[in-house]
Amino acid sequence: MTQPRLVCIIGAESTGKTTLARLLAAHFDSPWVPEYLREFCESHGRTPTRDEQAQIIETQQQSVQTAQHAAAEQGAPFVFCDTAPLLTAIYSDFIFGDTSFYVRARSLHARYALTLLLAPDIAWVADGLQRDGEQVRAPVTQMIERELAALTQAVSTVTGQGSARLHAAIEAVTACR
Repeated sequence: MTQPRLVCIIGAESTGKTTLARLLAAHFDSPWVPEYLREFCESHGRTPTRDEQAQIIETQQQSVQTAQHAAAEQGAPFVFCDTAPLLTAIYSDFIFGDTSFYVRARSLHARYALTLLLAPDIAWVADGLQRDGEQVRAPVTQMIERELAALTQAVSTVTGQGSARLHAAIEAVTACR
């Protein structure tokens, strides 16, 4: 049984991570892992507190493991991950000034065969409780870029609108094969 390759889709809020994860999963006939933070916010009616960040990270990584096992059984080539624990660590730093999650998040990021960094070049759209506003996209993107530059995993920046954005992502994933 071949192990499917994990593809991380990361970016600041409202950069199209969920949409792209779904589209790539359909294109490559592979599963995708939804962002656990969205589920958390919907079920709790609020954003997580500083003390709940570890739960967000661990639940997200457990979902990835479960999806990877299921994908292997199905013979799927990839698992597309709508965000990563690294983004939770970055937001914990940005919002709470808590840098304690970086070590764990960096070690978990090592499992991704490819990271797609989504540029904040599409319109910001309010989306439930987890949105902090358009003004956080630039500083959060800079933090993501800083963290990814320190890691050894392959990173491809995805830019553009609509089908051009999808096409750029498909090309990056295809090159990863």
